[in-house]
Amino acid sequence: MKPWIVNASPLILLGKINLLELLSALPPSFSIPHAVSLEILAGPDTDPAKIWLQTHGSAFVMPDSHISPEILSWDLGAGETAVISLALALNDSICVLDDLAARNCAEVFQVPVIGTLGILLRAKIAGLIPALKPEVDRLVTAGSMLSSQIIHEALHLAGETS
Repeated sequence: MKPWIVNASPLILLGKINLLELLSALPPSFSIPHAVSLEILAGPDTDPAKIWLQTHGSAFVMPDSHISPEILSWDLGAGETAVISLALALNDSICVLDDLAARNCAEVFQVPVIGTLGILLRAKIAGLIPALKPEVDRLVTAGSMLSSQIIHEALHLAGETS
């Protein structure tokens, strides 16, 4: 399995549902670009992702890589741009992105992408969470903008639909 390069929104959402530990349990390794860490550290002091990043998560922060003009032309946020750039620099990584424009950009550059829901699905398949649906419900309550179609597909893949 390829290492993951993680953006801010998956970290924030996993923090809100108390499942940040999945990042240490699922991929062989993961990294957080410096620009992503700055976005999280600018958040409220009570944010679980910020608290995690200031303690355990700081070990996973990597320097930002060179950003090509082609990626800059997509006009993404600093974090998304850094995630895709680092994935391209490492040449064998998966971007963990929720933002649709960033996901589209990564796909244009042929970088594999998963999102927060993909992390939860992998956790369910690996037996790290007992059921996907309760975690998806918590994810939506925490602010994730998932379509009902995507949720249905994930639940189907997890074997949780009739």
